[in-house]
Amino acid sequence: MRVLAPEEWGERERAHAERMRRWTRPRQERRSRGEKHPVLDFLFEYYSYRPGHLERWHPGAGVVLAGGERFLERPGYVRVEGGVALDLAAFTEKKAQTTRYFLALLEKTASRAPRLSCFGLHEWAMVYRQSPEQVRHNQLPLRLGGAGTDAVVDSLDIRCGHYDAFRFFTAPARPRNALQPTRETQPELEQPGCLHANMDLYKVCYKLDPFVPSELLADCFELAVEIRELDMRASPYDLSALGYEPVRIETPSGRAEYARLQGGFARRAAPLRNRLIAQCHYLLSLHK
Repeated sequence: MRVLAPEEWGERERAHAERMRRWTRPRQERRSRGEKHPVLDFLFEYYSYRPGHLERWHPGAGVVLAGGERFLERPGYVRVEGGVALDLAAFTEKKAQTTRYFLALLEKTASRAPRLSCFGLHEWAMVYRQSPEQVRHNQLPLRLGGAGTDAVVDSLDIRCGHYDAFRFFTAPARPRNALQPTRETQPELEQPGCLHANMDLYKVCYKLDPFVPSELLADCFELAVEIRELDMRASPYDLSALGYEPVRIETPSGRAEYARLQGGFARRAAPLRNRLIAQCHYLLSLHK
């Protein structure tokens, strides 16, 4: 058990809260005004971790907070020799099962080479052959209009292997996908070039809360923010009013730009995935 002095953990706690408020405060202000943000709200709506939880710092398992008695007011903390720590008894068998599932998924994903040929067509497949009122973000115009969007989908091969993107495809778009992913096949199809697989590193962190250090969660969250921006910039929506320049994947140069940016995110996600793999192994070792 590593012991942190009050000065050290107090500074880490303050730094984490300040870092996350850059994202949580604007989200809360938008909600108070009844405003929607089609890019950033995804991080708080599709991903179900609340802003207040995102701001809250946890040291992770195996750390003692000297002088950390106020943490006893939170669920999952107990008094130990030298201070306060997470109660390892709260890492239940159910939590261990979740950890084993994510560990297998992370390790299999990490073992594969990134595939950079999907070009973000999943967002296009989600509006394929839909009427304007059916479109998911119908407050935004489509850059190429409905017919132009459908023509792009018709002209390109769709190679989406991520189940949580595929499940939002329209019915006409599903047969056009080269793969038919399911929840059961996710561990066999997930690959480290996928934008959504890399955004989901954030989901793994908060699903294992509070046993993952908050610094790792914050690193994964901020990467997910950047990836989400590319996800929507390459989508069929016109986001120019929000200050986002499109990545025009309907053109060869746009597809090349998308693959370049996608590859950069894959390289940045790799060490975060490895840190999560190590954390999962550590937690399971404590559970034995």
